[in-house]
Amino acid sequence: MPLSPFELEIFQNALSSIAEEMGVVLIRAGFSPNIKERRDLSCAIFKASGEMIAQAAHIPVHLGSMSFAVKAIIGEPGISEGDVFILNDPFRGGTHLPDVTCIAPVFADGGLEFFVASRAHHADMGGLTPGSMPLSTSIHEEGILIPPSRLYKKGKLNRSLFEGILSATRDPEEREGDLRAQLGSLELGIKRLKEVTAKYSLKKVKEAGDELLRYSEKLMRGVIRNIPDGVYTFEDVLDDDGAGTRNIPLRVSITVKGDKAVVDFRGSSGRVKGCLNTPFSVTTAATIYVFQCLAPEGMPLNSGPLRVIDIKAEKGSILNAEFPAAVVGGNVETSQRVVDIVFGALSKAVPEKVPAASAGTMSNTTFGGVNPGNGRNFAYYETIAGGMGGRYGKDGVSAVQTHMTNTLNTPIEALERELPVMIDAYSIRKNSGGGGRFRGGDGIVRKYRFLTDATVSLITERRKSAPYGIKGGGQGMRGRNTLLRKGKSSVIPPKSTFTVRKGDVLEIRTPGGGGWGRPKNP
Repeated sequence: MPLSPFELEIFQNALSSIAEEMGVVLIRAGFSPNIKERRDLSCAIFKASGEMIAQAAHIPVHLGSMSFAVKAIIGEPGISEGDVFILNDPFRGGTHLPDVTCIAPVFADGGLEFFVASRAHHADMGGLTPGSMPLSTSIHEEGILIPPSRLYKKGKLNRSLFEGILSATRDPEEREGDLRAQLGSLELGIKRLKEVTAKYSLKKVKEAGDELLRYSEKLMRGVIRNIPDGVYTFEDVLDDDGAGTRNIPLRVSITVKGDKAVVDFRGSSGRVKGCLNTPFSVTTAATIYVFQCLAPEGMPLNSGPLRVIDIKAEKGSILNAEFPAAVVGGNVETSQRVVDIVFGALSKAVPEKVPAASAGTMSNTTFGGVNPGNGRNFAYYETIAGGMGGRYGKDGVSAVQTHMTNTLNTPIEALERELPVMIDAYSIRKNSGGGGRFRGGDGIVRKYRFLTDATVSLITERRKSAPYGIKGGGQGMRGRNTLLRKGKSSVIPPKSTFTVRKGDVLEIRTPGGGGWGRPKNP
């Protein structure tokens, strides 16, 4: 007998609250500003088959791709209670190497019934540059590659694996703290899930998981049914890959028929030399995110929509990368452009439901060196917000993380307390949003003054191509990276690794969002 609407709502809240509480444990126990302040992490619950049944309101690029990681460990022999798996391999369920996923099985009534998982962006996993966000040309340059591995077997730690991971990083103490926080979040998730199954019965909880998936599938069928049948195409470019390839084309063709959609990226660029190649898991996450944005508020966020959306990308291409392609920037930058082109195609069918392009970049800023205060290595990574695109009925929001990132900003006080930097400016970039009937939101100005020599890596986009407007709206202003040294200013390319000296100031100006619609006559 199917669950009543009341029961469905109860179980939706019960399961999603477990994922939320897992996230709270990870945040409160984490060591790094990246976890404690920016909250670059995600937690979710999965069926034994690997389908996600509940998630917290965390990072879209993590959550839409995490089922690939769970499915990567399902085939491991002899999974037992007390096991914990770890991975970051982008070609086996991961996204890029700094995103480390920990997964634990949940047993009930003697059988493996669920998995709980947490994914966190670690500030350093080795590789060419501090922060593990280099201008790489192969995965081997990006840090330690962890295939799906048992970190714990029946509750016993694989110490050689654990210590091997830590020793490959520049700040092993911080990495250990963040990893143990992830493990703590799994313990909490297992405990709470067992409490729910004990209260309602395993049979009831499994039925609820299946019903939640069916309900999300049903709602997504309704979303697609409200899009007129047809074929909708769009094309945009990435500025460059950091290794000499410029104006990299991404193309999509969306075929809508009845209550199903085919999203076809074939015809996009092949593999590029630089770091913007993207695992198929990330391409999937970006695509599903767009369709979820069109869904009714309150739709359970799970794997249900994947049952009615067929995603295609050529193997070995920029959107379906294969080993040993460089991918560290694909997770953060190419994913944003995937969102742009899928929204762009859908704007031709349902323009009043689709925003103009947002900033289109996470403006990834990574730096590291030796902290003169304590003599220890440090590594720091953050994404910087930009402008949201205007949408029918509302201007875009200014200075906000958009689309595939959902992190917070790092407060100036926390940054200056932890690291040898000062923030000279942190403000809204006035009038950087595109004009229109509904204006695009403005970007951000952020200035870092370095108090010691350091290595900086930037992976940024929309410095050459601007965020588009729709229905006659204007483009958002492009971003700009600048280094001020001894009174002289120089423009830094969108993808760049360079050394700063004590007293240098790095200024990041992030893009504004595009405008929606032609301005009304005065």
